[in-house]
Amino acid sequence: MKEEHGTTTITGTVDSVTYRNDENGFGVVVLDYNGDPLNVVGELGNVEEGEILELTGVFQKHPRFGDQFRADVCVRSLPVEAAAIQRYLAGGVVKGIGPVAAKKIVAKFGDKTLEIMESEPERLAEVDGITPAKAAAYAEEFQKVIGFRNLLTYFTEAGIPALYGIRSWKKYAENALLLISKNPYILCSDGIELPFLKAEAIAQEKGVPEDSSFRLAAGIKYVLEENAGAGHTCLPEDKLLDLSARLLRVTPDLIMNEIENQVGEENLYIYTKKERPFVVLRDYYVAEDYIAGRLAIMNSLAYDTKINYDEVINIAEEENGIEYADKQREAINTALSKGFMVLTGGPGTGKTTTLNAIISLFEQQGMKTLICAPTGRAAKRVSDLTGKEAKTVHRLLGVKSAGDFIGFDHNENNLLECDVLIIDEMSMVDSLLFEALLRALPIDCKLIMVGDSDQLPSVGAGNVLRDIIESGTVPVIRLTEIFRQALESAIVTNAHKIVRGEMPELDNKKDFFFLQRLEFGPAAELTVELCESRLPKAYKLDPIADIQVLSPTRKGPLGTVELNKKLQAALNPPSRQKSELKTFLYTFRVGDKVMQTKNDYDIDWKKDGERGTGIFNGDIGVITRLNRLLGEVEIDFDGRIAVYNTEMLDNVELAYAATVHKSQGSEFDAVILPILGGFDKLYFRNLLYTAVTRAKKLLVIVGSKNRLRFMVDNNRRMNRYTCLKQMLSEQSFKKPAEDSDDDAWR
Repeated sequence: MKEEHGTTTITGTVDSVTYRNDENGFGVVVLDYNGDPLNVVGELGNVEEGEILELTGVFQKHPRFGDQFRADVCVRSLPVEAAAIQRYLAGGVVKGIGPVAAKKIVAKFGDKTLEIMESEPERLAEVDGITPAKAAAYAEEFQKVIGFRNLLTYFTEAGIPALYGIRSWKKYAENALLLISKNPYILCSDGIELPFLKAEAIAQEKGVPEDSSFRLAAGIKYVLEENAGAGHTCLPEDKLLDLSARLLRVTPDLIMNEIENQVGEENLYIYTKKERPFVVLRDYYVAEDYIAGRLAIMNSLAYDTKINYDEVINIAEEENGIEYADKQREAINTALSKGFMVLTGGPGTGKTTTLNAIISLFEQQGMKTLICAPTGRAAKRVSDLTGKEAKTVHRLLGVKSAGDFIGFDHNENNLLECDVLIIDEMSMVDSLLFEALLRALPIDCKLIMVGDSDQLPSVGAGNVLRDIIESGTVPVIRLTEIFRQALESAIVTNAHKIVRGEMPELDNKKDFFFLQRLEFGPAAELTVELCESRLPKAYKLDPIADIQVLSPTRKGPLGTVELNKKLQAALNPPSRQKSELKTFLYTFRVGDKVMQTKNDYDIDWKKDGERGTGIFNGDIGVITRLNRLLGEVEIDFDGRIAVYNTEMLDNVELAYAATVHKSQGSEFDAVILPILGGFDKLYFRNLLYTAVTRAKKLLVIVGSKNRLRFMVDNNRRMNRYTCLKQMLSEQSFKKPAEDSDDDAWR
């Protein structure tokens, strides 16, 4: 294992560059340190041979690669001696100058080469073979190099990771430093995305006034984005004024003035619901407005043919040996006659059977049917249940990334080729994703949305399924009858009890177990024991592949952070045979179960010869390879193999335990659910319902009956501020359904 000593500062010259990632600045170099070679790893930027580095960090001993220096801060200086300058230029740092030209230039100007290139570049024409035009071109390229170096130095001195400097250069090039000095808050903009509070620190050092329009606009956007992270696509104007005024320490009048300015520039929108104004970020306003308009058009085009398909359904029953319930027949009839509907219902109510009939009958009519779901696990599940290919929404649309722009191959200019689109797990679809999907559909495409409206809403902002259902503007078929086979599962029957506000039956010993523990320590110990030995031994379950611990929260003794540390220690302890890589929160090692926590459209992956891009929020994988020297980790996401660097690992966490929110769309053979204490607002009925319905074969609840009863009684749904329900009602010229916004965000 590594041996670390105290932080120190060293200086040396780059002898060679072993590895460099130009996307995030991570690098591995060999440094000439006091005449001896020293491996250095860290966020070094685009360093070149011959550069002088002043590094602050720690010496460490790697079990495989030996002595090395992990740099936390890197201050770069241009080489000053002729030999080092020649190596520096010969490395290709200046476009057009190779080893031959570098040798000639340094032979002419010696130690003053770089000084002349910066201040008297026309003199390069004095070198044999360099024309005035070439000299000008070299000078222009060198100025870019100097500008980029100065920008990275600025970020280093400000204590900001080089990643943000690289993003700033990509967006603003040589103008970056000038623009940042005028308005540090541009670092919060799309494509750079420095956290607001870090930009605030830079602005304070530069003396930016508290009432600066730049600051107010960035602060308002920050508040709205933070709440978007909690699921809200908008905020009531009065709440936004209060939150922003407190954050920025200014009067609400100043905030209101800036909101009006931003509305005038179409960065923000005002939408009024029940005479109460709401403030919406541009992207969310456009998304929800488009969804409402597009669904209204699809609804008008998907007129009811009034054809009764009972005879067709009777034939399907006879062929499949199935007798459909009345509501199932109604759903099939609606799908065939109108082709535009929501199919909803809890576990065991026959959604899959109904969906299979709908798909089969559409295909018998010669219609091309596409099936998708929001996550890879959800897509695999619906594919297994229907026997038809199902893709993630992202894969169906074809994610593409061009610089800072994230988009899809399929859109209004390149429509999907289909007659019918079926979306499963619709409760997980957020506003921005649904907008993108609708833009890619032919206008006359039939649309069947399938989901359980009693589950938690999407991780992303919006409450699309619930808003659609409550708007009353789209046909909704709700399956409620639990079928006889499903009644044999206590998981299913208890899930329905929970939805009705009834206490689950805890004495059943088939597939639903309750183990009481009234203190955090024993509850955590039992959770680990169940996962590590008791369930694998009794049910022949794999602790990694088959068992999932779920928690309502990240924090606390039974939150995912603490449980993951305990579960990792039990299931994948450290050993000399396993490489490790530390991040701020976790130590990762080969064999760890991990989860992606943020959509990343640029990650490349390979699967059985196929290549693709994009790993998404909630995807679960296992670390299969780890290279500490290069800072690389290989992760297997259900067969998709992706390679991560240290920067990308900021969006990865251990997943032996996951929050209930992150488990949406997934099912696991066995679920262990610790429920004891915690923040009341996180312990509510549909969170419990969502957790219970993640279990396919076995559910074990560890904790307190009183806390369980509290969750059943607490029917505070995951209410969210959105505009979609009202927009749908207005588009359809129908009376808006009752709103419950005042109970939403606090």
